[in-house]
Formats: sequence, structure tokens, C-alpha cells
Amino acid sequence: MSQGSETEGGVANPAPRWVSLVPSITETLFALGAGDEVVGATKFCVRPKDAMGHVQRIGGTKDPKIDKILGLRPTRVFANQEENRREDVERLREAGVDVHLSFPRTVEDVGPMISSLAEAVGRPQEGLVWAKRLAAAVSAVCPGPDSGPPVTFLVLIWRGPWMAAAADTFLSSLLEAAGGSNSVTGADSGRYPEVSFEQMAAWDPDLVLLPSEPYPFRGDHIDELVRGTRIERSRFVLCDGELLTWHGARTADGLLAARRWITNAVK
Repeated sequence: MSQGSETEGGVANPAPRWVSLVPSITETLFALGAGDEVVGATKFCVRPKDAMGHVQRIGGTKDPKIDKILGLRPTRVFANQEENRREDVERLREAGVDVHLSFPRTVEDVGPMISSLAEAVGRPQEGLVWAKRLAAAVSAVCPGPDSGPPVTFLVLIWRGPWMAAAADTFLSSLLEAAGGSNSVTGADSGRYPEVSFEQMAAWDPDLVLLPSEPYPFRGDHIDELVRGTRIERSRFVLCDGELLTWHGARTADGLLAARRWITNAVK
């Protein structure tokens, strides 16, 4: 645990105390070397595995226990504009808490986000290391001039009703950077529109990804989709939702995984 630093007068400043309301940010804070200073996180913050024993749980991403957060006397709380509720962020700020709010919507946004997090926890050099790793991954997955047409993809994120990720989402940007093209069309469809079997069949995507979160897709859901859409079973892939949706330290690995899914779809 960090012991704090000394001021010019020789009086020790208290050690920083970070609280994270987002699983991917929690993982990134640890990756930046600030894990010992994370005192609170949501029940969904499960990475890095086996390193969270000292962290107090403060509820979920949509229902954090504000009083418990305040009781932890955080130096700063880290939140995401999409993952967390505006009213919770406002309550924390009204209570005098410094809230770092981020919202990366594309792969290009992740590097600056990591740098911002690194600055916020006093680790700018570590931020540069992770930003360079991300840039290398982007270069590694970028399709070459002879790679052929983009692979069309569909990512389902919910069942009952069926819902998909449109182009204006982080996971779509990740797959597009790796050589994909989102099949979901329609300017007024929203970021996560409901979709029917008929629409999926009409799009006829080369690749249909079924991530492990936010909905825990299983093999029997592939059976259901094949029956409903008549899309070939070989096009469906169960995948790690963390690689697809967690922006931050995991994004470089997510890009490499996305490239593998795209490449395998055209074999």
C-alpha cells in the first residue's frame, strides 16, 4: 500500500484512494500500477483476478452505494458516461468528490483515455507504455491493401428481445479496425437496436458474434438463431465479451482477438 508523499513542510500527505465504478477502468488502474491505491470498486470489477482482496465492494455499475463510497473517503472516483448513471455522478460531485468521467466510443479514443487515467493517478509514464502498446496493436490488425473486401459482422448483445450493436459503439469500432463492416443499418435504429430474425437473415453477415456479456450467450442460442435466420451455423462464434467491450488495458488484446475472428470468418 502506498504510504503517501511528503510536502515541503515535511508533513506527509495521505495516500491516494481511488474508487472505480467501471470494470474495465478498474483493470486499467491496476495495469498502470495504481492497484494498491484502489479502495473501492463494483461487484462486477473482477479483473485482475486474485488481486482484488483489499478492495471494498460498493454495489453495481447502475446502483452504486453512494454512502459507502463516501465512507471510503476517495481521492477520486472513476466513472464512465455510458456504464454509470448521471444521477450517481452528480450526487458524488455534490458531495465534493472529484469524479473522473470518460466515454471512449472508438478505438482511437482509448489511447487518450488511458493517458488521462494515468495522469489522474500520477503515473504518466506508465500511461505512455500502454498507449504505445495499443498503437502497436492497431498497426498489427490494420488490413493491408490486398486483404479483400471487409468482412460483414453482426454482434448480438441481448436476447428477449434480440438486440445488436450498431456502428456507433465501441465494439463496432474495434471490429472495424480489424477489417470488419457492421451489418446493422438504419440511421434511426439507435446504438443498440432490437433486431428480428428477418432482419438478420436479410443482412446475411459473414460473422455473427455472441459475446459472453452483457448477455451470457451459449451454444443453444446458436441453435435458436440458426433455426430462425437460416444463417449457416459456421458463421456463429461464441466469444469473450471482455475482449470485445472492455476499453483500456484490454483493448490491445481485444484488437488481436477481433482480427482472429475476422480472419477465421473468411477461411
